[in-house]
Amino acid sequence: MGLEMLLEKIKSSHGSATGGAFDYGLVERAYRFAEEAHQGQMRKSRDDAMTRPAAVAMRLADWKLDAPTIAAAILYDVAEDTPYSQKDIEKRFGSEVAFLVGALAKLETIHYTDAAERNAENMRKMILALAEDIRVVIIKLFDRLHAMETISPSLAPDDQRRMAKETIELYAPLAHRLGMGEIKGQLEDLAFPIVYPEEYQWLQSRVKEPLEERRRFAERLIPEIRELLIREDVSPSDVHARAKHWYSLWRKLKRNDMNLEAIHDLVAVRIILDTVERCYAALGAIHGRFMPLPGKIKDYIALPKSNGYRSLHTTIFGPDGKITEIQIRTPEMHREAEGGIAAHWAYSEETRETERKSGVMKLSRRRDLTWIQQLREWHAEFEDSGEFLESLKLDFFKDRIFVFTPKGEVIDLPEGATPVDFAYHIHSDIGDQAVGAKISGKMAALDSELKNGDIVKILIQKNKKPSQQWLEFVKTSLARSHIRSALKKHSPTHTPARAA
Repeated sequence: MGLEMLLEKIKSSHGSATGGAFDYGLVERAYRFAEEAHQGQMRKSRDDAMTRPAAVAMRLADWKLDAPTIAAAILYDVAEDTPYSQKDIEKRFGSEVAFLVGALAKLETIHYTDAAERNAENMRKMILALAEDIRVVIIKLFDRLHAMETISPSLAPDDQRRMAKETIELYAPLAHRLGMGEIKGQLEDLAFPIVYPEEYQWLQSRVKEPLEERRRFAERLIPEIRELLIREDVSPSDVHARAKHWYSLWRKLKRNDMNLEAIHDLVAVRIILDTVERCYAALGAIHGRFMPLPGKIKDYIALPKSNGYRSLHTTIFGPDGKITEIQIRTPEMHREAEGGIAAHWAYSEETRETERKSGVMKLSRRRDLTWIQQLREWHAEFEDSGEFLESLKLDFFKDRIFVFTPKGEVIDLPEGATPVDFAYHIHSDIGDQAVGAKISGKMAALDSELKNGDIVKILIQKNKKPSQQWLEFVKTSLARSHIRSALKKHSPTHTPARAA
């Protein structure tokens, strides 16, 4: 793997859409400079020092990331492992590349006393980097993917397990939250046999045969589906089968009492069509031919998941009564489902409209990244890294639900959230003055658990104050923070600050 191969990869992935705007010269200069700086250096694995940055750069090129991002991935080890500094990189390659290199370097300088503290502080640094520039975390995710793919057998078992556990608990959830589904799955599957070897072996022994059986069934079903759609004048651009990732399957089995028959997407059939209209037409055609399983039709196009995932899902009784999941999406939705935020960085002179605002690289595309802004605003409230990590697990990495205001506005909350969490998400005054709630037209207690699709109306009373008991059931850090602040403000011992 060398410079020529990298440049060819960039040309093939970016294609004619670059319009000559991609800065090949920047990538070439960065690569030659890094090669010279690392001359004679070897990694602990005995690989050449350029092996990892070159591999990460190839992946970034494959996902059509821009030239400064690829250059930073090539150069960030230079500032760490050679006499050259970040200032040297800025002189040669500009402030944007130097900023990315510096942000990546910060992620490496983690001081800790135990594993829990290290994990928490690592997550904090990742989140701060994410709030500064999304590309920093994208590089780091691909870097970790390569590290897991090439994890050295010479590494002590405890070190391998620590690295794999960190991958499952930190990197994979972050990839999921950024919509990078394929990267998340790969990270988890690489770490799974190291962190949970017995569970992995059990799964392999129990699932290998039924997995192959369902794969063969899906392959037989594909021509029938293709012919059906052609007859209905909604010809697909692609129909293929996709097996569920191992770790994802293990987690789903645990939620279903280890009953493999309850897993209908062990192998799913994926249909790619060129327009949204054709996606819905294909769904209708499939339901006209195969009976759908009640309650298993999910429209993530009309109502995308919180990480931006869009697709139509249905589960059908196929030939011989075999239950199979069908996923229907456009090529753009498919790219986003696989690559998430990385898929938005396809470089194009016509469509790449980005701006820096408040230090955050904002995307002009449809994706809602307000949660990144939220992270930036409230991370400073947590002096303790462990508390920060626990809040992240609740607020940002937990499974999400969508609920609606009476006016139809979609509110994204963590699973298990209550009307009080909903109220504070709308406005702090609404939360403070809440006295009750209506959930889908029915009166409900403030500690009720909201479900996906609920319509929520908060009943308020002027001058009402929040209750101490709310802290026992709210699920979001936002709500908890506002409640504590209001309780402190209205405490008998609270003394208002005097004007100077």
